[in-house]
Amino acid sequence: MRMTFERFLETAYRLWDQIPEHFKRGLQGMHVLERAKRDPDEPELFRLGEYLSPGYPTVLGGFEGLGRHIALYYGSFRAVAYPGFDWEGEIWETLLHELRHHLEFLAGRDDLVEEDLEYLRQYRQGKR
Repeated sequence: MRMTFERFLETAYRLWDQIPEHFKRGLQGMHVLERAKRDPDEPELFRLGEYLSPGYPTVLGGFEGLGRHIALYYGSFRAVAYPGFDWEGEIWETLLHELRHHLEFLAGRDDLVEEDLEYLRQYRQGKR
């Protein structure tokens, strides 16, 4: 199945709408970007999504208008897709992953950040 940007956009927002509003508390929304995004430290890896947060208000002092968002990168999904790729399943999994980052941020936790860092450590060990 060919996943155009328009179909990706429709799928992402349909899935976004299925998430109960109370889980999205404090989020300004989700953005779907057409470009790919590579990891700055491991450029062979693509980021499918990101949780974007300005941090705690005291850290940036005055950036309250920026808000918190989830971004999905269509180009990254395209870059990693293979025959039989489950586009909808991967979009859903990425959305939930980024939403978990948001919920943990609100709760003052960073468990998923630690899991992501552990994944990177294991990836780097495997590259040697």
